[in-house]
Amino acid sequence: MTQTLGISAKQRVDDWLEAFERALRERDVRGAADLFAPESFWRDLVAFTWNITTVEGRDGVADMLGETLAGADPRGFALTEEPTEADGVIEAWIRFETATGRGTGHLRLKPEGAWTLLTTLRELKGFEERQGERRPLGAVHTLRKGREYGTEAAEQDPYVVVIGGGQGGIALGARLKQLGVPAVVVDKHARPGDQWRGRYKSLCLHDPVWYDHLPYLPFPPNWPVFSPKDKIGDWLEMYTRVMEVPYWSSSAVRSAKYDAGTGRWSVIVDREGGTTELTPAHVVFATGMSGKPNRPVIPGQDVFRGEQQHSSEHPGPEAYRGKRVVVIGSNNSAFDICGALWEHDADVTMVQRSSTHIVKSASLMDIGLGDLYSERALAAGVTTDKADMIFASIPYRIMHEFQIPLYERMAERDADFYARLEKAGFRHDWGADGSGLFMKYLRRGSGYYIDVGAADLVADGQVKLARGQAVRLTEDAVVLDDGTELPADLVVYATGYGSMNGWVADLVDAETADRVGKVWGLGSDTPKDPGPWEGEQRNMWKPTRQENLWFHGGNLHQSRHYSLYLALQLKARYEGLPTPVYRLAESHHRS
Repeated sequence: MTQTLGISAKQRVDDWLEAFERALRERDVRGAADLFAPESFWRDLVAFTWNITTVEGRDGVADMLGETLAGADPRGFALTEEPTEADGVIEAWIRFETATGRGTGHLRLKPEGAWTLLTTLRELKGFEERQGERRPLGAVHTLRKGREYGTEAAEQDPYVVVIGGGQGGIALGARLKQLGVPAVVVDKHARPGDQWRGRYKSLCLHDPVWYDHLPYLPFPPNWPVFSPKDKIGDWLEMYTRVMEVPYWSSSAVRSAKYDAGTGRWSVIVDREGGTTELTPAHVVFATGMSGKPNRPVIPGQDVFRGEQQHSSEHPGPEAYRGKRVVVIGSNNSAFDICGALWEHDADVTMVQRSSTHIVKSASLMDIGLGDLYSERALAAGVTTDKADMIFASIPYRIMHEFQIPLYERMAERDADFYARLEKAGFRHDWGADGSGLFMKYLRRGSGYYIDVGAADLVADGQVKLARGQAVRLTEDAVVLDDGTELPADLVVYATGYGSMNGWVADLVDAETADRVGKVWGLGSDTPKDPGPWEGEQRNMWKPTRQENLWFHGGNLHQSRHYSLYLALQLKARYEGLPTPVYRLAESHHRS
């Protein structure tokens, strides 16, 4: 059990920080690197590298410091609370400064040196957010004739255009607004939140409320643990208004083109019955990692007499009572849709094309998330920000080692459920290395289901299960590769989504999309996450191989946490601060 220690653990951390700062001050790169353990990891979120990157081992630390130390000019390393120790590892929260900003971080210290170090930029000196004691007054308490009330500032050409106004674009828009960066969030829907309102009626967040707060404005304490889609949509609309996010609704981006000579983009937007050209310096694609549907092309789709929908277009179950429905896929959306159709007396068949990892919601909330995102965590002093930092402090290279024991506990707790599921013929897996849902999400963004009841329907045979690949459609059936014919009035393609750089190919051009390369994944060489190893999410929240082009998104947790680091990178460029990028990621995979 973790226990708070007295002077011994604190003294060891103080000694390490003092030696580290002395080496940095003296520009002793090798001396600083030697303070790390032979197996060690330094994850930096913008503070030193103006990038999101992880270096490994003493040589990696030396390489990073060799390129960044002079510009970063770090100092002021100090503890912010009492360290703790467990199993020979001391954990400590720290603060520090660089030439341009202030940061916080986390250190794990072993007897042979630092095992993990997280450094994060939290604010820029001289460009701090106006909050707390710096908050705006909001009124001028001086009366004068002719004074106007409630007028809005004149619209100006944005420095940043954010394409996509879901939770990612809205969170980033709020950050940029608070930092004073002229920006506009552009979205094709009529109202903020319509991205959620338009999905199938049974859609509900599978993540708990403590995991899903937006920046600045958390959900109230009586908000449900799992939020229905329309409730999320209404919250996003309210949030956009209250946080004064500059938001263009009913506005579709037609094209975007970068002029390297001027360093500006030309973004053509269809809006209010006409077209508008915006000329920002930076464009952020916040179109969602689950935003560009994968629509399979199957022979016979043109002769099938029933309905065909991608899961993103499925309206809900009400119209399909008594109908024969074939749902192709076996991940989150497929299970949600199958469950709702079963509730409305449809004849439902799920087609499983490859193995899926399933975890019971209650077990995930308790074992997987309970120590970080729950009332239990809050009672232990783990705020949302602290939980985000703890999660960020674990390098991706070794994160599976932290996850495997958790999923072993879940497997033991729910052994009867998994036995029933597999007896029904469902192909289940625990990830390539037994590390479960989070690693699957980070590596490939697919291949899992958080069970809220529909998996029991498959285990019990109430939702029929077929396995194989759909090879053709007839007038009234789906035909699998083993010859099985599944009669159907409706086919739902729960076949997932493509890489976000597919939107770049559509709106900019294929050459730019290929220059950027695949978005998402770690390069783990596990299924659907091809190598080489990158150690961070490909192209997310950081500079890409296309100048002034960025990607933002992920789940609500990632939209909240990483929007800060992306906003600070854009703010620094807006203010003309030097932002030398260390180790710009290579592009290994085309669009």
